[in-house]
Amino acid sequence: MKKVLVADDTKNIRCLLATCLEHEGFVVISVENGSEALEAFQTDVFDLAFLDIKMPKISGTEVLRQIRELGIQTPVIIITAFATIKNAVECTQMGAVAYLQKPFTTNRIKQVLTEITEMQNQNTSVENLLALCNEKIALRDFEGALAILKKALSLDPSNGQIYALLSQTYGLLGNTADAKKFADIHKVFEGRD
Repeated sequence: MKKVLVADDTKNIRCLLATCLEHEGFVVISVENGSEALEAFQTDVFDLAFLDIKMPKISGTEVLRQIRELGIQTPVIIITAFATIKNAVECTQMGAVAYLQKPFTTNRIKQVLTEITEMQNQNTSVENLLALCNEKIALRDFEGALAILKKALSLDPSNGQIYALLSQTYGLLGNTADAKKFADIHKVFEGRD
């Protein structure tokens, strides 16, 4: 099940988003300020995030900037009541995938989810999967990392980096036989004996 972070200082907005997203099959984690959002990103992996621009402590824009600096590539939807071209451009340059202007309806949320899903289906690349795998490994979610690596392998079986990460992940799980097997395959791709 996909996990979504909702960060907004307005309880009604958090509740509306949570209800709609849960109805769509997401597990929702809600926080009320930017500090809590950063904490959540540092302790969990999210498939999607909704960030309000104007929040106490740390703005949504600053949260977005900081998670990108940490290498977290979670798709982010910016929420704002104060839409400006400057904000839209700034957030898009930092990798926001959509902009949701308040007030919004559940239909608009569903429309944005559909747009994001279509984008993700088109942009699922081995590089994105490997970045997500590294996030899973950093959070010690080795089973999740293996699932992602298997998908990456099905997309590009000639990518040596996948075999290196499979070796590393099996090693971290204590499965030395599979770790060695994938290390040997990686060596072949690297041109070693």
